[in-house]
Amino acid sequence: MAQPAEVPADLLNELASAAGADWGQLRERITERMGAGMGAYGRERYRDASRILKTVVDAVPNAPAVRELIGLSQYHQGNWRAALVHLEAFAALTGSVDQHPVRMDCHRALGRPRRVETLYEELRQGSPDPEVLSEGRLVLAGTRADAGNLAAAVALLVEAGGGRLVRNPSERHIRQWYVLGDLMERSGELAKARELFSRVASVDPDAYDVAGRLEALGPPARGRRPPNRRSRTR
Repeated sequence: MAQPAEVPADLLNELASAAGADWGQLRERITERMGAGMGAYGRERYRDASRILKTVVDAVPNAPAVRELIGLSQYHQGNWRAALVHLEAFAALTGSVDQHPVRMDCHRALGRPRRVETLYEELRQGSPDPEVLSEGRLVLAGTRADAGNLAAAVALLVEAGGGRLVRNPSERHIRQWYVLGDLMERSGELAKARELFSRVASVDPDAYDVAGRLEALGPPARGRRPPNRRSRTR
């Protein structure tokens, strides 16, 4: 059996603060359970992580990091409502917008587009890390596309520079290109879709299903020469 993860000192301080006067009697058990939950999450054993971390949440419900981790564990299992319970608690305890894109994706899965739009506005106004804002924008674009509003989905990404060519693309740029390529293909803009998918493939040929998407689109159409014209040689 794999060893539990080591619980960092700042997290132990957070757990101690949340437990208050009960920390003395809870410390050993909660530290062990938190480490085991972190270890399970790190190995992508999300069901185990949720089960283990529930004991920590029950003991210290006001510890933000525990709420965040169990919320993400539930999200990875597709348990949207359960994930929202904990991620909303995390946001209320911290005022952080870092998990807003995950909350948005849960609401998208539950068919709540208005809630997705509202959370995106909160995210945008919260001046988050560019990676977090980009992720939220992708979720919002997907939500608008779900509703059949492809034009608004494309405009959201294009106006934010999602289709811009960059010299040293990060994972964020690759994701934006892929999602925008998908939206372009669905909009019938096949040449633009092919260009965006080709960019993704040039950076990471194994990214997503981009190889299959390019194969399905086929090669670019080759321009035809005007009639009755010969190429000149010197």
